Amino acid sequence: VEVDDEFKTNVPGVFAIGDVIDGPMLAHKAEEEGIACVENLAGKHGHVNYDAIPGVVYTNPEVATVGKTEDELKEAGVEYGKGVFNFSANSRARCVGESAGMVKVLTDKATDRILGVHIMGPNA
Repeated sequence: VEVDDEFKTNVPGVFAIGDVIDGPMLAHKAEEEGIACVENLAGKHGHVNYDAIPGVVYTNPEVATVGKTEDELKEAGVEYGKGVFNFSANSRARCVGESAGMVKVLTDKATDRILGVHIMGPNA
């Protein structure tokens, strides 16, 4: 279903959020959209920061992500820093026998603001 920035459809008085509009089919995304939609109806400025909505793929190993990817940052011309930490360097991961995996954090080069976090491994 096509919606505008206030979640309005092309039918007057009908709004849409969640699984029926563009984007990932995630309950926490729909919840944020619902709150933003009601804020708009109340005359406030409802907004959803889609970069702050996490996603996970329940595979083995699990993959979790939030924010921008390196490809998205490169395409946008954003200068960024990258930190990578392998699970094998984590004592707890080694103790429980789950040391395969890694965490990658992408930050704004000038401000260190976190732009994206990506995890691959057990319980990501």
